[in-house]
Amino acid sequence: METKSRTFLMVPYYLWMVLFVVAPILLVGYYSFFDIQGNFTFENYQNFFTGTYLSLTLSSFWYASLITVFTLLIAYPTAYWITKTKQKQLWLLLIIIPSWINLLLKTYAFIGIFGMNGSINNFLSFLGLERQQILYTDFSFIFVSVYIFIPFMILPIFNALDKLNPALLDASRDLGASQWITFRKIIWPLALGGVKAGIQATFIPALSLFMITRLIAGNKVITLGTAIEQQFLVTQNWGMGSTIAVFLIVFMVIIMIITGDREKGVNQRGNY
Repeated sequence: METKSRTFLMVPYYLWMVLFVVAPILLVGYYSFFDIQGNFTFENYQNFFTGTYLSLTLSSFWYASLITVFTLLIAYPTAYWITKTKQKQLWLLLIIIPSWINLLLKTYAFIGIFGMNGSINNFLSFLGLERQQILYTDFSFIFVSVYIFIPFMILPIFNALDKLNPALLDASRDLGASQWITFRKIIWPLALGGVKAGIQATFIPALSLFMITRLIAGNKVITLGTAIEQQFLVTQNWGMGSTIAVFLIVFMVIIMIITGDREKGVNQRGNY
C-alpha cells in the first residue's frame, strides 16, 4: 500500500520530467537532422566538426573556464570568511540578494558603469586621466559574468565549509600542522564537494551565455549560446542550432559526470 502511494506521488514528477526535460531534448535531437530547407541530413553534425564551430567550442570552454576560475578565487575565501563571522546568515543574505535582481537589469547597470560616460570613466576624467574603452571588451564580459555567478559559487562552498567539524581543525593544530597543511589536508578535501557543486553551477551556464555577450561584450565574444541564438533567430537554420544544442547538452552531461565521480572520491577521503 505504501509503495503504491509513493508511486502515485511520483507521477507529477515523472510527468514534469517527460514534458519539460525529455521531450525538449528529443525535439532538439530531431530537428538537428534537418537542413535549412527541411531535408533530412547528417550535414549539420559534419559542419560542427569544421574549423569554425570547433574554434567556437574552444572559445566557449576558454571563457567558461576563466569565469569559473575567477569566480572560485573570489568565492572560496569569501565563503570561508563568512563561516568565521558571527552574523553568517546576514552576510550570506547580503550576497544572495543581488542574485534576486533581474539579470537584464544588472547587465544594463554595468553598461552605465562601464560606458564611456559611465561612473568609472567620469572618475578617471575627474582625476585628469583619459577615458578608457571598458565596455565591449573581454575584461567587461568576464567581470560581469563573475559578478553574476559569485552567489552560485559561494552558497555550496559556504554550506560545505560550515559543516566542517571544528574538532578536526583543533586536532590538526594540536598535532603541530601549519595553517597551510591544515587547509590542504583537511579543509580543502572535506569542502571539495561544495567546490564541485559551485563549479557545476558556474561552468555549465557559462558555456551557454548569450545576452551578456551581446550587451557587455558587443558580440566580440561568441559562445555556444550565442551561436545557438544566431542560428535560430538570425539565419533561421534550426537544424544547425539544434545540432549545437545537442553538443552543448553532451558537454554538460560529461561535466556533471566528471565532477560527480570526483565528488565521490572526496567523500571517501573525507570519511577516512
